[in-house]
Amino acid sequence: MKAIVYERYGAPDVLQLREVAKPVPNDDEILINVYATTSSAGDWRLRKADPFLARLFNGLWKPKRIQILGFELAGVVESTGRSVTRFRPGDAVYAACGAGFGAYAEYKCMQEKGSVALMPANMTFEEAAAVPVGACTALQFLRQGNIRRGSRVLVYGASGSVGTYAVQLAKHFGAEVTGVCSTSNVELVRMLGAERVIDYTKEQIVSDSPAYDIIFDTVGKSPFKVCVELLKPKGFYLRAVHVSLLPIMRGLWINWTSGKKVIGPTVKDSAEDLVFLRNLIETGALRSVIDRRYPLEQAAEAHRYVEQGHKKGNVVLRVRQLE
Repeated sequence: MKAIVYERYGAPDVLQLREVAKPVPNDDEILINVYATTSSAGDWRLRKADPFLARLFNGLWKPKRIQILGFELAGVVESTGRSVTRFRPGDAVYAACGAGFGAYAEYKCMQEKGSVALMPANMTFEEAAAVPVGACTALQFLRQGNIRRGSRVLVYGASGSVGTYAVQLAKHFGAEVTGVCSTSNVELVRMLGAERVIDYTKEQIVSDSPAYDIIFDTVGKSPFKVCVELLKPKGFYLRAVHVSLLPIMRGLWINWTSGKKVIGPTVKDSAEDLVFLRNLIETGALRSVIDRRYPLEQAAEAHRYVEQGHKKGNVVLRVRQLE
């Protein structure tokens, strides 16, 4: 089968299209014929070993544990292991691959009990492939922030892959949403449901603004001190990205010394969340935002674009062309 492989850390050009062995499912696994995946921050950071600690996970001098990237997918079940009962060949599914990655390939094996579920009936494979990581991340963080009807929520990075879902999900839960994004994305964030949008190129969020129940930083770029000051006395500062030790230590201090809570990356793969999201999507309450689409063989170009940090929503890699 064809797959995008990288054998050394570095720039996007380390990604190479290769022929590799087609996987065979174990008794508790399904073999998915992959139709689409995405180019995400998690992919380019692992490719580049940024931060450096990624090397402790994937090999100090070169990638050893993971050589095929791809954090999420949508496709069709081709075959199943002997003990599988939840899925049948021909089922259209979407999935989060977890720490194993591996979706930059024509086939991917997933455990039946993994983060995989039947795909929303009203989505294309490309639309569905963009849901599992970003939407599950947004959903789990908002739940940890005790979101409820009437909550005042600020989403920092509201036009990104996690942010676009966070705005929509917060609205679904009945929150009042403020989004933070750049000028070119203001209308998109409003269209997704935000009552107020702050253009960070023209306006800063300041500590004398109205207090928030939840501040959700989806990109790791919010001003820590200001955000803590903006929280209500028992508010939640949700940080989907930690790129250094300092915010972790500062967050622990806030948690110990006040009623406010700083919560870092704690997302777990969940088939139940995918089912929950599928129901929302099929009722029209949630949709994926796709910025660009690339064929699999142009994965390097997709990474080059995503790494610039200006994408709207998601960037999709088309693994198979539908006839």
